[in-house]
Amino acid sequence: MISFFRKIRQKLLIQNRLTKYIAYALGEIALVMIGILLALQVNNWNENRKAQIFEREILYLIDQNLSRDSVLISIELQNAILSNQITDSILNQVELGIYDEQLNIWMGKVIKFERFKSQTSGFEVLKSKGIDLLSDKQLQVDLINYYDVILFRVYQSILDVEDSFNVDWIPVVKSEFNDFDYEDRLEPRNPKEFFENPSHIVLFKIFQDNRQGSIGRMETALKELTGLKSQLKGQLE
Repeated sequence: MISFFRKIRQKLLIQNRLTKYIAYALGEIALVMIGILLALQVNNWNENRKAQIFEREILYLIDQNLSRDSVLISIELQNAILSNQITDSILNQVELGIYDEQLNIWMGKVIKFERFKSQTSGFEVLKSKGIDLLSDKQLQVDLINYYDVILFRVYQSILDVEDSFNVDWIPVVKSEFNDFDYEDRLEPRNPKEFFENPSHIVLFKIFQDNRQGSIGRMETALKELTGLKSQLKGQLE
């Protein structure tokens, strides 16, 4: 009988230890899970912090690039506007039959082309990392529109002027001019004969029309730049 009760007591002791062991094991598992979750949370926080730092740095670089574009496009726009104004002066003076040295100087200011190169380093870095890194989705769309659409049109319109210079004007300059000093003066062999040739007047008008196209596209680009600069300012403040 005593032996029977001793066995019962031993059995209860074993069951009690097993319960404690299970509780201890479950506690350890819970602690490990909590540790993993905390580590993941810290890692996510670090990654988000790195992403925020990168976003701010890349937006600052893009802002600097856009500021440079704004200055350069403004210069090219003013040059194009001035060239078309001078072209009007040339055509008006020719209509009056006045063929003096002033025409040679004016032609030097008109029969030329400009080149423009956008600074795209910030946007290229952003594209390589993934443009989705930007938190502002509208800014993503607007940057893509500026760099892939607006700038392409500006480049194309400026290239039209350069192509017209090379294809239309260079052959005429070689055959009809005594002197050609780029951006300074052009001297026709026979000014009266040159300006009374209708095909030459057409060349001035074609060149003027090409420049007018570039003026419109550069004005559009400057408006887009103003909007982008405003968005970036809000992001960087």
